[in-house]
Amino acid sequence: MPEHDPLEAGDHVVLIDGSAYIFRAYHALPPLTRSSDKLPVGAVAGFCNMLWKLVRAQGFSPAPTHLAVVFDKSEITFRKEIYPLYKAQRPDLPEDLAPQFPLIREATRAFDLACVEQSGFEADDLMATYAEQAKAKGALVTIISSDKDLMQLVDAKVRMYDPMKDRSIGVDEVFEKFGVAPEKVVDVQSLAGDSVDNVPGVPGIGIKTAAQLLDEYGDLDTLLARAGEIKQTKRRENLIEFADQARLSRELVTLKRDVQLDVSLDDIAVVEPEGKKLIAFLKAMEFTTLTRRVAEAYEIDAAAIDPDPGLKAGGARSDALGEGLDPEGVDPTAAAGDAAVEAGLTPAALSVARISEGTATPVDRASYETVRTLDRLRQWVERAYEIGFVAVDTETTGLDPMQADIVGFSLATAPNEACYVPLTHKGGDEGLFSEGLLPDQVSVRDAAEALKPLLEDPAVLKIGQNLKYDWLIFKRLGIELAPCDDTMLISYVLDAGVGSHGMDALSVRWLGHTPIKYEAVAGKGKSAVSFDRVAIDKASEYAAEDADVTLRLWRVLKPRLVAEGKTAVYETLERPLVTVLARMEERGIMIDRQMLSRLSGEFAQGMGRLEAEISDMAGESFNPGSPKQLGDILFGKMQIPGGRKTPTGAWSTGADVLEELAEQGHELPRRILDWRQLQKLKSTYADALPTYVNPETGRVHTSFALAATTTGRLSSSEPNLQNIPVRTEEGRKIRKAFIAERGHKLISADYSQIELRLLAEIADTPSLRQAFQDGLDIHAMTASEMFGVPIAGMPSEVRRRAKAINFGIIYGISAFGLANQLSIPREEAGAYIKRYFERFPGIRAYMDETRAFAREHGYVETLFGRRCHYPDIAAKNPSIRAFNERAAINARLQGSAADIIRRAMVRMEPALTKAGLSARMLLQVHDELIFEVRDEEIEATIPVVKQVMEHAPIPAVALKVPLKVDARAALNWDEAH
Repeated sequence: MPEHDPLEAGDHVVLIDGSAYIFRAYHALPPLTRSSDKLPVGAVAGFCNMLWKLVRAQGFSPAPTHLAVVFDKSEITFRKEIYPLYKAQRPDLPEDLAPQFPLIREATRAFDLACVEQSGFEADDLMATYAEQAKAKGALVTIISSDKDLMQLVDAKVRMYDPMKDRSIGVDEVFEKFGVAPEKVVDVQSLAGDSVDNVPGVPGIGIKTAAQLLDEYGDLDTLLARAGEIKQTKRRENLIEFADQARLSRELVTLKRDVQLDVSLDDIAVVEPEGKKLIAFLKAMEFTTLTRRVAEAYEIDAAAIDPDPGLKAGGARSDALGEGLDPEGVDPTAAAGDAAVEAGLTPAALSVARISEGTATPVDRASYETVRTLDRLRQWVERAYEIGFVAVDTETTGLDPMQADIVGFSLATAPNEACYVPLTHKGGDEGLFSEGLLPDQVSVRDAAEALKPLLEDPAVLKIGQNLKYDWLIFKRLGIELAPCDDTMLISYVLDAGVGSHGMDALSVRWLGHTPIKYEAVAGKGKSAVSFDRVAIDKASEYAAEDADVTLRLWRVLKPRLVAEGKTAVYETLERPLVTVLARMEERGIMIDRQMLSRLSGEFAQGMGRLEAEISDMAGESFNPGSPKQLGDILFGKMQIPGGRKTPTGAWSTGADVLEELAEQGHELPRRILDWRQLQKLKSTYADALPTYVNPETGRVHTSFALAATTTGRLSSSEPNLQNIPVRTEEGRKIRKAFIAERGHKLISADYSQIELRLLAEIADTPSLRQAFQDGLDIHAMTASEMFGVPIAGMPSEVRRRAKAINFGIIYGISAFGLANQLSIPREEAGAYIKRYFERFPGIRAYMDETRAFAREHGYVETLFGRRCHYPDIAAKNPSIRAFNERAAINARLQGSAADIIRRAMVRMEPALTKAGLSARMLLQVHDELIFEVRDEEIEATIPVVKQVMEHAPIPAVALKVPLKVDARAALNWDEAH
């Protein structure tokens, strides 16, 4: 871009609100650290990409001729002298963002752009002055910011541009926001005040009311002079009493347009960046992609340019940034008193400081607010916009998000800065009697309209605990929550296997605070009421605390992701899956209720036949569902040996006991097991599934749990669709009842032997790996290796034994377990296992290495970095220790498989959309995904699904063992599987 100095009519002046833009970009984009020293650089990367777009004239028309990045110099400004409390309530600056401000200044200089700041004035005043001078010379001005305080500058020559929403802000957009033209914005702000900057305004006057008053009276001075004419008593009294406060507020919000600038308008003319200097900076930051683009644009060999020695890891200026914050260029109002800023800003130091802060700041429930008006809700929304994040939580009438009604919601923007917004509380003083809504509540419709822009704004981070539930509640109100951070999932990534990830448990663990129990406000047992019957004062304290605690947990836990190197796990495997699973739950799946009714009858008849056989074998009638009666029959009357008693003195009749007796040839225990299987199928599925059909959608909507297992596997509940038996004919009949909508079919896509493939990969077993690469029958190949039997014409019994060993080894099967499974002597089973390890020594080495690592560290990791903790692996009790060792060995395989299907699920919907397909992902069951697809799209959908699933590990992990997915379509789940 050529030099253009001095400024002329027709030029284009671009002013970047540096701090505000970086702060919002920081919350909207995933964290990024420099790999060499873990220095946070995500905001710097976003900033550099934006500058590159600007200097290459790709983003604006006409291209910028003058450009400056404008920062706040210090907190001591003329506004502080007028009103010492100005900006006194600003929230703490995020610690991993703080060290990036000096780097942003370095980036600006690397681009050969003006970096402007001036003592005594805010960046807004400097931009206002530049804009005024540019207009006077006939230039066009663009201010890159979404800050409402700058909207008073907008006119025919001055526009704003919100980079996060990619939209221009002109006169019409200002009117849409404030209800007045830009020249009256100052008067509206003087009346409404600003809780973010601590501008007092007039109590009870919000933006909407202020705009109405100004529309009637013209301007602030006239309004204040004629305030006695206003009919509304409270409004009239407040305007008279707080008139001077409104005038003070006007002084605070009015931007100065006549600052004596240290850097003149002519001095900010754009010049072509010096390519070598820019590349040296980008290489020091380790921004590989942008370095390549810049080098290509300037036709420079990037390899010949050394990183800026002062800024690369270990450089003098870089070390200073890592040790502590350079206060230049950062608003100290935001950072004042922040222990983490004072103590140091390396990721580990940030984590420790936040943990200390979490326990040092008591929860003050008296500070919470009950928001009863729309205007006040809008003020909370504005505060969330200004700081770029907000914790949110919903209160509803039930636990099913597809049927529960919203009762209210809570917001939190800082510790002890939280509110509850009641919407549909009912009843009298105790919320028990009247069916009508209690007064002074915001309507659901108005609240949704006020929240929708905020909750869908990509520049404002929404923080929650188990946000999938809240996502579904808001979706039913027409709101799609994004982007999100979930404290439950952050905890899960960091500490899977170490305690609960529920909010109450996390609060006690990290904050030393015990939140109010739900039962304390809603009662329990017969005295329990739904939340809409809870008195608002009690509901407000409980709900606001939930949002407050969630925000505090986020502040404590989020820095640990960077400090412990788990950001990638959270960003790729957890956070994006929230919305994927929420949409799957929302879609639901159809069932054939008539078929289930018939199956219930069949199962009942089968149970009846078995009961008759059981009575004949026992020589008397008894209830096979009674453990006591069964124990008395088996070990008392029939005197079958091998019985053992529970600590209560009763005979043990669990499935393991009955299976062992059945293996010994006793028929009665086998019949009991068969009866129990039919009883479970009847009660849990055939009878129960129809009760889960949603009356509005006609579908069953299961709930997926992301943080329920140590290994990363999903589970489901209400109803649980993960444990439907598939090895028996009766179990498969249940799957037949899951059907597709008319004109559609179900596609089942299932990973073939994924854990065995991962075993061959991780254990580096050449023969197994080669077998998978060659597409051989892995069980037949194993049998051939172990027993010396040719694959061709191999007896099915030999292959069955090899299959049992293959899968048994993954789960740490013992000789006893394998003997029971194959009905062979324990010595023979032990010999099989020994021979297996001799033929595949890599597997034994893998198990030994995993066991040793887990004993030393207390955890194992999957191929994708997920950490699975087993704190009891060092237990003194041998059986507990052995169980944990087996679980740790299996976790690397099962966890890696779980990570792979998660990656596939995250990528699936974009891939289907890109292919122009309407297929809808409905269910995930371990290694299987279920889709509902239009008949005419089946042939096109299956290849896309298989491609995504089979290539899911790439580029994070390139497997040597290929993944294979079997996929087929049918009218019901069983036939598709």
